Amino acid sequence: MVHNVGKIDRVIRMILGVTLFILYALNVFPPKFETASLFVGGLLLMTSFRRCCPLYAILGFGTCSTGVNAKEEPKVKVEKLKL
Repeated sequence: MVHNVGKIDRVIRMILGVTLFILYALNVFPPKFETASLFVGGLLLMTSFRRCCPLYAILGFGTCSTGVNAKEEPKVKVEKLKL
């Protein structure tokens, strides 16, 4: 499996996912947005734990560096899906 979600991106996704779950539990959202908040929160947490975002894969984008030396800019290693 190709990882395309970096450390900072993972932390942001975790914070947003947990925040959406907490807001759902506190009944902050109107009833028609409750299911959407659970879905988006779960999706963010799932992509954070798996370190792979399907949208990034489709677009051929990623925030995960390949670990090159400090003198060069970090490069993103991604594989674009063949549709």
